[in-house]
Amino acid sequence: MASFLKRGKTWQYTVSRMVNGKAQPIRKSGFRTKKEAQVAASEIEEDLRKGIVPTLKKEPFDQYFKEWIGVYKTNISEITLKRYQDTLQTIQESFGGKPIQDISKREYQAFLNEYGKTHAKETSRKLNVHIRACVREAIDEGIIRVDFTRDVVVTGSVEAKRPEEKHLNYFESKRVMNEIYNRLDRSLVYYLLLLGLTSGMRFAEMIGLTRKDFNFTSGEITINKTWDYKTGKGFTKTKNDPSNRIIKMDGKTMGKFQALFEATPPNIEGLVFFSPHNARKVLTNENANKILRGLLKELNIDPITIHGLRHTHASVLLYRKVSIYYVSERLGHSTIDTTLRHYAHVIKELREEDTKTAVDTFEQMANV
Repeated sequence: MASFLKRGKTWQYTVSRMVNGKAQPIRKSGFRTKKEAQVAASEIEEDLRKGIVPTLKKEPFDQYFKEWIGVYKTNISEITLKRYQDTLQTIQESFGGKPIQDISKREYQAFLNEYGKTHAKETSRKLNVHIRACVREAIDEGIIRVDFTRDVVVTGSVEAKRPEEKHLNYFESKRVMNEIYNRLDRSLVYYLLLLGLTSGMRFAEMIGLTRKDFNFTSGEITINKTWDYKTGKGFTKTKNDPSNRIIKMDGKTMGKFQALFEATPPNIEGLVFFSPHNARKVLTNENANKILRGLLKELNIDPITIHGLRHTHASVLLYRKVSIYYVSERLGHSTIDTTLRHYAHVIKELREEDTKTAVDTFEQMANV
């Protein structure tokens, strides 16, 4: 049974509770009206009836998020972990030590609006995804009752590069591939560009490859690690569990790598893209992007990055009517929703063709 007391300008509730035969009432004050105190008290009483012990201790939002990362994000790559740590820093800067229990939906929306003024919408979306996952865990633990991230509006004022600008089309890809083949004898970087285009691997996955990962008999490459290319400290985990995969490669690409291995001595790490004169021990993202930009400029094609080759790989497969489920698995995406979100523009482009195919199919079936 709850009782209520006005203390100055605010109200306090007291909920009766017995623990091991001793009275241990639950009290909380600071409510503007008696009605607010009554609503809060009824929630506590409902929890007690369900056997749920209410969390009365205030949990600083930044501290809870930090501990959440430590518990639930142990099996992610260093690069992905860095993104979560960046989110933690944003939380610390924006909320300080404010308890997660005291954050309202209106306050959180205002925070996202402010963040969106200086960041692209996709960056704001990723920030919200991190925080939303943490908040849902806090609800499951009984620390908070309301999901203040539910149905928020994600905004962004910095114009992000459109997805269709990040990849080459099918015909541009053919020109680039042929030119890469012509330049393989110039630099190891061109082998990296070839693999990026024909495999769709992430940059960290490619430079984490060893010669043992290539099975020339089956024509497959095993991806089960990455290389910390920012520090050169060594092998690290892949981005997520689905990123650990085996992908089937085309014979021409595998043939070129087999010839490369036969013509060059192995290194102590067994790395395919080893660079002995670089402190990070592997080819750098910066240099690879520089060479790719130069190649595209010579071909009079708009520039993309190494990561754009991954987008190109997926877009080409979708253009050739490869199942999006297979494309998702091949890329190592955590869910097919990720694939749909990134390549919705390609699917939209193909919709008209699919519509015509559907109509023609049933017209051709009819004998009348």
